[in-house]
Amino acid sequence: MTATNGIANGSSPKKQLILNAFVESCSGHQSPGLWRHPDDESADFNDVHHWIRLAKLLESAKFHGIFIADVLGGYDVYQGPRNLDSAIKSGAQWPVNEPLAIVTPMAAATESLGFGVTVATTYEQPYHLARRLSTVDHLTGGRVGWNIVTGYLDSAARNLGATEQPEHDERYAIAEEYIRVMYKLWQSSWRDDAVVLDRKSAVYTDPERVREIKHVGKYYQVPGPHICQPSPQRTPLLLQAGTSKAGKAFASQHAEAIFVAGHSPVVVAKNIADIRQQAKENFGRDPKSIKFLALICPIIGRTEEEATSKFHELQKNGDIDGALALFGGWTGIDLAQYDDDQELRHVESNAIRSAVEGWSKASPGVDKWTKMTVAKHITVGGLGATVVGTPTQVADEFERWVEEADVDGFNIAYALKPGTFVDVIELLLPELRRRGLFWDDYKVKGGAYRENFTGNAGQKYPADDHPASKYQWRAGVGKEEHIIPPEPEQTKAGREPSLKRELNASHENGGFATRKSARIAA
Repeated sequence: MTATNGIANGSSPKKQLILNAFVESCSGHQSPGLWRHPDDESADFNDVHHWIRLAKLLESAKFHGIFIADVLGGYDVYQGPRNLDSAIKSGAQWPVNEPLAIVTPMAAATESLGFGVTVATTYEQPYHLARRLSTVDHLTGGRVGWNIVTGYLDSAARNLGATEQPEHDERYAIAEEYIRVMYKLWQSSWRDDAVVLDRKSAVYTDPERVREIKHVGKYYQVPGPHICQPSPQRTPLLLQAGTSKAGKAFASQHAEAIFVAGHSPVVVAKNIADIRQQAKENFGRDPKSIKFLALICPIIGRTEEEATSKFHELQKNGDIDGALALFGGWTGIDLAQYDDDQELRHVESNAIRSAVEGWSKASPGVDKWTKMTVAKHITVGGLGATVVGTPTQVADEFERWVEEADVDGFNIAYALKPGTFVDVIELLLPELRRRGLFWDDYKVKGGAYRENFTGNAGQKYPADDHPASKYQWRAGVGKEEHIIPPEPEQTKAGREPSLKRELNASHENGGFATRKSARIAA
């Protein structure tokens, strides 16, 4: 397939790419079963040195950060109900450890690498999470981001005091109040200069520079103040992954970076344009200040034949039941109800037909889409885009996403860990740098995640047009002068016709696509 993007034909690059490694504290992550490949080390996720080695490798290549996905329950839809056997046996994001715990040792071994951590708003009190994130922001020197998700697994809800999750739009209503509480704790309850450390007068913190936030809302009552002093970023870099109607309304107001996924640029381009427009028209934000990161899994070889051979070898090591378990958790659809050779184009599920139609357009060489074809498709790269080819071909594809979808960078999923990242570093980054698409070094060595992510030295706090900035209690402003912004009207998210889980909604794992592209550029 010939690359058609303008940059490959000689035009100037639009922007330098933001690159994060996409991982989870489990084995395999997006590529179920590949933990058994002899070159894969993802099963070492319980070893802190595994994470330290990865962080040092990524920082040596000047990756912007590590984006750490998470789930709070198991994938129990396939062969269900509540059947975890396939996930447990295959290691399909099971077992999975808590993500924030691995950040501080990685930060201690690095200087500039950022860390985006997934935490769901639905299952944790804001006062507690504000403390945890502030603590790690302090310990990392301001290198933490928060991937704000609302959850998507009923298995998580059942283990956290509920029989099932709140409805989709209600989860976003909860998240809207939740983030306002966080802004108040992080930005408003301590003045910038509250901590004085005056040894002569024995004053650690000036009490006149600390205040209660007195939040009383529908879902939360939090008097405050925040129990931590302001951290280097005050508010961590805010990441989000929702592209449902409610998710886009939330993201256009609060997100500084948005994780998108789809089988090709055209799938996500409309959502990106829509969010940028909403951010400008509804909330007065600079639409270009919101950075979009696409999920992609690159399989790279020095020749096209080598890349293709790698891809086929990886597929042979994938776990079919694990893939079907992931598909069930991501979509709420149990493919066990269909025969192995039954064509899915003609089943009664609109969701399945929509997904298969997208895959068919991306991979026209597949004659018949069955549950086995779908599972094999998922085994390398999950439900996101997979690109197979030489460094030149993969770089062309990266540029195509920039041109056609207006993405700002990529969350790179691995097939093999750390092998996929090694291939990116050794083979792809030199080509991206040759084209002027990736920086040579961090903008601010030892800087905050927000500084290096935005490329703006000194921008440790949210930008002036971001809603969090309106809450900040600045130095020199008296307690009575600082007014906490009034509660906004709840985001009006329209109710969409829905499945149990909407295929385009955000999820706890940091975003997913209903379609996949295994593109071999030529």
